[in-house]
Amino acid sequence: MDTTKEHADSDRIVVGVDGSVASMAALRRGARIAEALGVRLEAITVWQYPLEFGGYVTSEWSPETDARAVLTESAQKVFGGPPPEWFLPVVSEGSAAQVLIDASKGAEMLIVGSRGHGGFVGLLLGSVSARCAEYAHCPVLVMHNADRETAQPTAIGAVA
Repeated sequence: MDTTKEHADSDRIVVGVDGSVASMAALRRGARIAEALGVRLEAITVWQYPLEFGGYVTSEWSPETDARAVLTESAQKVFGGPPPEWFLPVVSEGSAAQVLIDASKGAEMLIVGSRGHGGFVGLLLGSVSARCAEYAHCPVLVMHNADRETAQPTAIGAVA
């Protein structure tokens, strides 16, 4: 077993970013924690073709390009310009929850927003944050929307 690679992979905080208020709070918190710990911040934006398209798009529209733009704009807002060298942007296709759960393997922590774009307003957790809290391979920090009474995180999970 290559323990060097395993150790290097664990020197990171993973954050799910979709451009929502809660994901921006997650990215800000992730940046503070990663900088304080001296580890990489892996920010992941996930995209997939809408079901209505059946995987076939007739126009020039690209959800991957849109996802990349969301991640770039989010990073610029959080860092106030170009991100630091310890920031690793990742754009992936697939189910947001599954991509983040897979990325959590070996990570120090996974940080997600409590609610993303979509779903039912008023629920404490969205489906992605709930699945991540249940199945992630590391501790999970759930950030609430900044407009809530408390914008403090909720820690879920622990390493045994």
